[in-house]
Amino acid sequence: MSTKPSVLFVCVHNAGRSQMAAGFLARLAGDRIEVRSAGSAPAETINSAAVEAMNELGIDISDQSPKILTVDAVEASDVVITMGCGDTCPIFPGKSYRDWVLEDPAGQGIESVRPIRDEIKTKVEALIAELTSQTVTR
Repeated sequence: MSTKPSVLFVCVHNAGRSQMAAGFLARLAGDRIEVRSAGSAPAETINSAAVEAMNELGIDISDQSPKILTVDAVEASDVVITMGCGDTCPIFPGKSYRDWVLEDPAGQGIESVRPIRDEIKTKVEALIAELTSQTVTR
């Protein structure tokens, strides 16, 4: 059985915030943490301003696509981080739930998306420090 922690990022459209968070976690944690993202009402495509903002930092998320939130994804994750999706995320005992209050980048230009991106990066760095400093027991 794997002792690698797994994180699921959830936002409504799975097109901006959760995709940027997943991109940062995948890049900064490497293979130390398993990464998933999903949305309660996924958009057709990923937010182009989010893609551009991440590209500025050398992280390409353009190959990602919005995915629907499933019970299986939640069950398979140790930490579930919601970003403005309210009560749409199923709750399971034994999971760690956190809500990150972040502005929605939908419909905003790159100038407005950069501070959201930077706030997500700070939160992801703290999450990595927390998850990699603990010994994960199952």
